Amino acid sequence: MMNRRVFLKNGSLALVSLGFAPAFISRTVQAARARQKVLVAIFQRGAVDGLNMIVPFGDKAYYDARPSIAIPRPGARAQDSALDLDGFFGLHPRMARLEPLFKDGSLAIIHASGSHDETRSHFDAQDYMESGTPGVKSTRDGWLNRYLHNKEHESASPFRAVALSPQLPRSLQGSAPALAMNAINQFGIRAGRNSDMVSATFESEYAGAADALLHPAGKEAFDAVKMLKNANPESYVASSGADYPRSGFGDAMRQIAQLIKSDLGLEVAFTELGNWDHHINEGSTTGQIATRLDDFANGIAAFARDMGDAMADVVLVTMSEFGRAVQENGNRGTDHGHGNAMMILGGPVKGGKVYGKWPGLQKEQRWEGRDLAITTDFRDVFAELVTGHLGARDVSTIFPGYVYKQKLGLLKV
Repeated sequence: MMNRRVFLKNGSLALVSLGFAPAFISRTVQAARARQKVLVAIFQRGAVDGLNMIVPFGDKAYYDARPSIAIPRPGARAQDSALDLDGFFGLHPRMARLEPLFKDGSLAIIHASGSHDETRSHFDAQDYMESGTPGVKSTRDGWLNRYLHNKEHESASPFRAVALSPQLPRSLQGSAPALAMNAINQFGIRAGRNSDMVSATFESEYAGAADALLHPAGKEAFDAVKMLKNANPESYVASSGADYPRSGFGDAMRQIAQLIKSDLGLEVAFTELGNWDHHINEGSTTGQIATRLDDFANGIAAFARDMGDAMADVVLVTMSEFGRAVQENGNRGTDHGHGNAMMILGGPVKGGKVYGKWPGLQKEQRWEGRDLAITTDFRDVFAELVTGHLGARDVSTIFPGYVYKQKLGLLKV
């Protein structure tokens, strides 16, 4: 039998990592068509301004520090003010479609969260968050890939981990099988003019396997490839009137819903959206951040509506490498900061609450006198999701060097 890694270029499939060993091939697509727990990870690349996304309107220092870009207190203006969540925190008004999810208890927020590493480098901070090892640059694999190893099982399918992104994200890189694609209808083995020959070669190797038990599994895997290749996201009809944004992020969220509903054994999905680095003219209830938050929130809300009752088995988590400085700068923007806000959504979530200890925004309460301090390590959130939702047992292999000691109680189980 073979064990190989295939790097694919010049097509929408950026990378495929397939382990052709008997134990892997026997994990058939058909066997995965049981009720599957799914984790959807969304990375807001560029460091979103968590203070304008989840507004601490109850902290006077927020308004003192942001005379031109602060989000008005709830009720200050009819349509352009924060949406009150709990009397202290509010949603940016362009995130209005997420308010009902918070009110019905399926959306939770973790504020003042992030990495305790001191870097303000986008590259390093993203690397640390995706590797799950803050401050350690030598980590080769990502935390989601290590989860896949931690909970290997016989029913895992070739579509267990999928990223809707141009390339495999750092969090899914490693030796466990994972896929990255731009569009599911363009999924397939790409080798230029040799594509048909390469696909045929793989299929013949499956068909010629000595162990007769492997042949059905291999055929089902390739049947799944053909099904995805023939799928057309444009013809997909979302349920319950869900209206996805006409954007790259909206398309990715729609296709993740389509993959989950296809019962191919999807367990981990990943996507991302960038352009959050607003040093100049960030805006407030209108402008750059408002436009990005509109796309972000509407994509997530459409996904939840589309999934319907199936959200009982889905948890969605959002993250960004770090937050923004508390004080707005001279260009009506915000510079690189420290603490930020994360969100989790799904049927298993104990929502309707903003988790984490609020450190305050007075200058003496800020980290290094300028940033939102961190009171919740991002790994506390990730660890609770992979254990409580996905069933991982030993987080020390997923987050090496980390001691899981702060259980936040984010999930119902």
